[in-house]
Amino acid sequence: MNLNKLQARMSTLVIPSLAFLAAFMATAAPVLAQAGGPPEETIGSLIKASGPIGLAIIGLSVVSLAIIIENVFSMKRDKLAPPELIDEIQALFDEEQFQEAMELCENEPNYFTRVCGAGIAKIGHPFETIEKALEEMGDEESIKLHQKIGWLSLIANTAPMMGLLGTVAGMVKAFNVIATSGGQASPAELAGGISQALLTTLFGLVVAIPVTAAFAFLRNRMVRTVIELGAIVEDLFERFRSTGSA
Repeated sequence: MNLNKLQARMSTLVIPSLAFLAAFMATAAPVLAQAGGPPEETIGSLIKASGPIGLAIIGLSVVSLAIIIENVFSMKRDKLAPPELIDEIQALFDEEQFQEAMELCENEPNYFTRVCGAGIAKIGHPFETIEKALEEMGDEESIKLHQKIGWLSLIANTAPMMGLLGTVAGMVKAFNVIATSGGQASPAELAGGISQALLTTLFGLVVAIPVTAAFAFLRNRMVRTVIELGAIVEDLFERFRSTGSA
């Protein structure tokens, strides 16, 4: 059942991104082929024509896809806080078996158990101390989660800049052809540099748009999950507010 849900989530995120990439490239290929080469030019030849910068952008797309897939697997709510684990810890708290709960948190490391473990370690201290420990560990774990998806934001911002770099490099190449030919360069001689300029810009945008969407999706899901789990932890330790200590 969990696997089916995971596959459904992956389909809603990864497949549309790949479909967008394929559709965009398929639409752009004929136009670029007419501008920079023969009509039979293929996507592979366009990638080759984009030069080293274009290949680097393609490499970024592969890295971003790997990050997206990894985070879809690892940042599910059931992965950060398995429901059966929550129930087990709640049962141990109800029985006041805090040492057993601590051991369970240490043996099953995840977002929920790390935050709970920080609070359990302060049981016996004033509630303010417990609450502060929970907040600090929650913030630390949230930062770790955000850092994992932060790479997508970096790629989404870097890809267009690399595309712009390729555009400048392509135009420099074209103007060098004009300079070396004494201003008598033919359109065919200029086509290589202009094609590289257009292709790198295209590749940068094609990578940045779906990666930006994926980053927003994962970030929003992470924030929603962290808030939900924070409420569960707060409710779990609320019993110590009235007693002041264990």
